[in-house]
Amino acid sequence: MAIQDTMHALGDPIRRQILNLLKKGPMAAGDIAGRFPVTGAAVSRHLSVLRQAGLIRDRRDGKYIYYELNASVLEEVMLWIADLKGESNETI
Repeated sequence: MAIQDTMHALGDPIRRQILNLLKKGPMAAGDIAGRFPVTGAAVSRHLSVLRQAGLIRDRRDGKYIYYELNASVLEEVMLWIADLKGESNETI
């Protein structure tokens, strides 16, 4: 996971909305797609970008794909930002 992939993924408002949906728990791809006024293919692409950035994970259950938030990547980004702001407790 590269920080530029994470920042790119977070830069899109639809992807941020998807992350907000997933903070409540896993959701099927079709349920996610039904929440947005874009094509299923567009939502699939957004999910792919989020998955490649490590922000979400997917699992198959029969014919359905469920997505869930991967908070560990978000925690890494938050720690990096806190360090930039000088809020880190670590010394170099």
